[in-house]
Amino acid sequence: MMNFYGCVFAIVLVIVGIGQTASAHEMTPTYPKLTYSHLDGVVKTTMSMFNKRADVQYYEIGVFDKDFNPVPFVTSYNVIKIDYLSKVDFDVYIRKSDASKAVYICSRSKLKKDEAIRTAISSRICSKIKNE
Repeated sequence: MMNFYGCVFAIVLVIVGIGQTASAHEMTPTYPKLTYSHLDGVVKTTMSMFNKRADVQYYEIGVFDKDFNPVPFVTSYNVIKIDYLSKVDFDVYIRKSDASKAVYICSRSKLKKDEAIRTAISSRICSKIKNE
């Protein structure tokens, strides 16, 4: 009987441990719309990111086509610093000629090399651009 309870206890411990370490960041909106910007021939969308990872402060922004090939874009910074439990809003600008190719706006956590002492997981979150 003791082995059964020991096994159940071990399984519960693993599940609780995984639930606590598997946190990521959030990016909204999930389906952003591209709108006209103040620049000729350029469209834009505004994104928000929330950092739920205490071990990561920097996130790289990218725009990709349906096959995850990069699409040219501009933001204030391609790598954004977001403190733990903080939110940052940023604009993504895409040439109108590239807008039909752009399908995903993604963010990927950037891990510092000096913090790679323990195993760390890099997370990538993508929002799918809503085409009208």
